[in-house]
Amino acid sequence: MMHFKLIVVMSRTDLTDRIVDAAKAAGATGATVVPGRGTGIHEARTFFGLTLDIQRDISFMLVEEHLTPGILAAIHEGGNFASPGTGIAFALRVDEVAGLESQIPRFKEELEALAKDATPTS
Repeated sequence: MMHFKLIVVMSRTDLTDRIVDAAKAAGATGATVVPGRGTGIHEARTFFGLTLDIQRDISFMLVEEHLTPGILAAIHEGGNFASPGTGIAFALRVDEVAGLESQIPRFKEELEALAKDATPTS
């Protein structure tokens, strides 16, 4: 049985391409990116008394559960998340999925390879 996680990334717009590229290099098959705006623990910037919204991109990646730690690590590094204000990422458990039929053969191959690698040899 295959298990999936949804990785959600909220990041500065100028970091999105680097983040998605890093995630794909770590095993993600793609991402959906939507524009957003956000606030943080610090006051919003103002200009002549007008509040400026902080533009963000929100990226969604549906990934196989076993790939999640490596992809999150790649996102953290690619987005320079150790620096304040660059972004955050987290993963949510996904209970049901529809529409991945075209990717099922690849998923099965990866699971079989993992099972083979985990089998002890005598």
